[in-house]
Amino acid sequence: MINEALEDLKTGIGKSHEALKRELAKIRTGRASADILDSIRVDYYGTPTPINQMANIAIPEPRMLTIKPWDKSQVAPIEKAIMISDLGLNPSNDGELIRLPMPMLTEERRKKLVKVARKVSEDCKVSIRQARHDAKDLLDAIQKDGEASEDDCDRARKKVEEIVQAGQAKTDEIVANKEKDILEI
Repeated sequence: MINEALEDLKTGIGKSHEALKRELAKIRTGRASADILDSIRVDYYGTPTPINQMANIAIPEPRMLTIKPWDKSQVAPIEKAIMISDLGLNPSNDGELIRLPMPMLTEERRKKLVKVARKVSEDCKVSIRQARHDAKDLLDAIQKDGEASEDDCDRARKKVEEIVQAGQAKTDEIVANKEKDILEI
């Protein structure tokens, strides 16, 4: 039972890190990345559809994305969806291909993006603390039910703290790498 509680904690922290990486991928850096389009949905015959499920997305240059819809009638709706999104990008199309240039980030914008990354990091840490709280509650229940001794549960609580500290250190490392990407000119 104690091992299951520790495994649940590790799984919860792993899921928190995966969510953190997904959220950080949406934050624009100076380079082109297809991940920034993940949150945009296009009305495709009445169904909100991600762009990557209706078009080929390529990165021909470091500061340019190209989007080539499989259905040419979707060029305008994709372009419109990008324009009304909060990405602040201006697409241009030639009837078949949408070009999405990535403008240079100003220093002020970079600092705002770093703050957004830190907020996402804090959300991940809150999630990790919640997983720790759940693990400790489970250990308390195991001890109360007599399924493990008090010493075993105390050792497990110390192990929980070690796992949580390692998880938070990894969160800081992930965010530091993203901040470095954002601030890189």
